[in-house]
Amino acid sequence: MKKNKNIFLTGSTGTMGFEGLTRLVNDTDHQMTLLVKKDKKNIKKLKPFEGNNRVRIVWGDLRNYEKVLECVTGADYVLHVGGMVSPRADKYPEETMDVNINSIINIVRAIKAQENPDKTKLIYIGSVAQTGHRDVPNHFAGTKDVMNPAHFDHYAVSKIMAEQIMAESGLKYWVSLRQSGILYPALVKKGINPITFHVPLRGVLEWATVEDSGNLLVKICDDNVPEEFWRNFYNISSGKAYRLTNYEFEVLLMKAIHCPPPEKIFETNWFALSNFHGCFYTDADKLEDFLHFRLNTPIDQYFKHIQKEVPGYFKLAKIVPAGVIKWFMKRIANSEGTGTLNWIKTNNEEKIAAYFGSLEEWKNIPSWDKLDKSHPSEECPDINYGQCFCKPTEEWDINDMREIASLRGGKCLSEEMIKGDIDTQLLWENESHDQFYASPRYVLFGGYFPDHRLIEEDKKFYRK
Repeated sequence: MKKNKNIFLTGSTGTMGFEGLTRLVNDTDHQMTLLVKKDKKNIKKLKPFEGNNRVRIVWGDLRNYEKVLECVTGADYVLHVGGMVSPRADKYPEETMDVNINSIINIVRAIKAQENPDKTKLIYIGSVAQTGHRDVPNHFAGTKDVMNPAHFDHYAVSKIMAEQIMAESGLKYWVSLRQSGILYPALVKKGINPITFHVPLRGVLEWATVEDSGNLLVKICDDNVPEEFWRNFYNISSGKAYRLTNYEFEVLLMKAIHCPPPEKIFETNWFALSNFHGCFYTDADKLEDFLHFRLNTPIDQYFKHIQKEVPGYFKLAKIVPAGVIKWFMKRIANSEGTGTLNWIKTNNEEKIAAYFGSLEEWKNIPSWDKLDKSHPSEECPDINYGQCFCKPTEEWDINDMREIASLRGGKCLSEEMIKGDIDTQLLWENESHDQFYASPRYVLFGGYFPDHRLIEEDKKFYRK
């Protein structure tokens, strides 16, 4: 007989969190506690749950330790889905760092304050943004690959730093699930944002549907999740069928919202060449093997589902000349401060270098008729993560750590390591000669080997 749980869910009014909340309430008998920032939008969204004796709403902020402690106390599971995300995170980087890092500090602290901390399981939702940009043909990555967040992506940096706090916390039960881009029916209602053009057309992403993501939050609270699942890192996706280039995604999305194809309403040089995030996963099936959360909806069927959610006024796109739509889209690409064309217009050297390489490379972007629109290889490469992965972790020693550091262009500076102890932090050095402490678990399984940018971000952030 399955035991009903006490679950503390953060981010319950967000895309993934709300889907998870709905499924947990409708499909289980668990007791739910929600910590929600009180504003008109959130009050309205949670109105359907008013009066439900299995849902307790605590109005407050994740940065308030006393509120977090109130919600964590008595919880069997903490589903930490909440936080600031893009595009708002791009606009308010300092607040993003503050919210995303201090929230996990408070949650870990509150779990440790419990009479029996080992009773509480912490599920942290990370992001594909932590992995960073992967160019075709090197477009595969997994959790063992070194994280390389995009320049100016404070959201990704905050997620890495928050994940490290959890992974190095000493808690018995934790897991990091790195979420991919989420497909959801209401996606079309959010409209076009300048971030659309930050995404390279030849970039790739292995998407996750919101339904799979919500189901994942239900499945992870099941009694049958094995012990070996915990204290590890996993990538979330809806599977290989959801692997798309960003060009392929735009084709499907434009069709869903009744717009002409990308070739008719965009120019190729509105889109960045690099410095976003996305990859095809080498290892996303591992999470499915443990939790069996995928509903296996065919992707063409899913985009038909999205099409049904398109507001009626979008159908006017069928009769509006493509040139008019293109004029509107170009205005978005020219948005002050965030538009790619605005960076060219104002000669923003930092942004041009990060997203295009150089002004000359931007000028040489091929037109639609010369652009490579082919789907890249789906043959997963054989990646050398180190010889230590050929033997049990109980046999790992300091020599293995030195090999791993060398593969990453750095060094392991610690002189000794207790054989098989992958949770005690060691001293490492990256190729820029920055030194940092991290456990072998986070370096080898989580891909943590920070470059100079990440080291500097960590120094700048003041953890309140």
